[in-house]
Amino acid sequence: MHKLDGHNGFKQAFGSRKMTLGLSFPLEGYERSIPEMDMDTQIKRAKLAESEGFSALWARDIPLNDTISFGDAGQMYDPWIFLSYIAAHTEKIALGTGSVITTFRHPIDIAKSAVSLDRISKERLLLGLATGDRPIEFDAYKASLEEGGDLFREAFEVIKRLWSADDPEIFTQRLAMSKGDLLPKAALRDIPTFVTGNSGQDFEWIAENGDGWMTYPRALEMQEIFIRKWRGHTKTFKPFIQSIAIDLTEDPDFEPRQIHLGYRLGVNHLKKYLQQLEGIGVDHVIIGSKFSKRPVDEVIQEIGEEIVQGKAP
Repeated sequence: MHKLDGHNGFKQAFGSRKMTLGLSFPLEGYERSIPEMDMDTQIKRAKLAESEGFSALWARDIPLNDTISFGDAGQMYDPWIFLSYIAAHTEKIALGTGSVITTFRHPIDIAKSAVSLDRISKERLLLGLATGDRPIEFDAYKASLEEGGDLFREAFEVIKRLWSADDPEIFTQRLAMSKGDLLPKAALRDIPTFVTGNSGQDFEWIAENGDGWMTYPRALEMQEIFIRKWRGHTKTFKPFIQSIAIDLTEDPDFEPRQIHLGYRLGVNHLKKYLQQLEGIGVDHVIIGSKFSKRPVDEVIQEIGEEIVQGKAP
């Protein structure tokens, strides 16, 4: 039994040991960098995703919009506040961060926010962490790109200890903690925590310390190599997670055409593609809808009916 199988979010996303599907906020299509983010619409679509059997909803941590280099502001809202609002309007779907930036946030604050959201949501948080990669944010925070890996490792190790240990003494680059304690503790004294990309760490460290690995879409042959290496270095089940952007057409047999970090395709080809991903060992796929030309309600419902419910890969 996995140490986190009792965690509701982990169980929802990975308990079956079959590949599951999640959705990334904003749940809408938008042509430029800034989405509309009508909250009533986002809540309606989050509830629809839950009812259709999607296992997780993911929100990114993007402090500043970079219209020149990245062209995507994400869901715009602070992920802790935003996901707390989503938690209040859903019941069981896992809530993921993809990902909180450890370079700009103090480890105590990450630990406090994460455990607060996890407890409030009845243990549904899947915590993705990353070093950050937008140069304008590093400039604004007066942070060093070169220190990102060290700060990531510090944050990862500190937050795990703050969730589990009583009255810990911790002395690191950003902490001199000899008194006091972080409350509340995590319900299981732990929360599923995932490394995003390399985050300045070597592969062995990621495999040993992460509860799973969040990475990017690649050609199937290349992704399979990464997954085999991952399985070879992990002693217990640790999920392999990847993202994919899609523009789902009304024609179910529309042949796949490549778009940025994904495909424009019909649902029958999406089903085949997901079957291939499951076949090489992907455990969870985060679907992004930024490039969707159709109303995302229709896309969520079609994927739910045609793939998630009873017809899953």
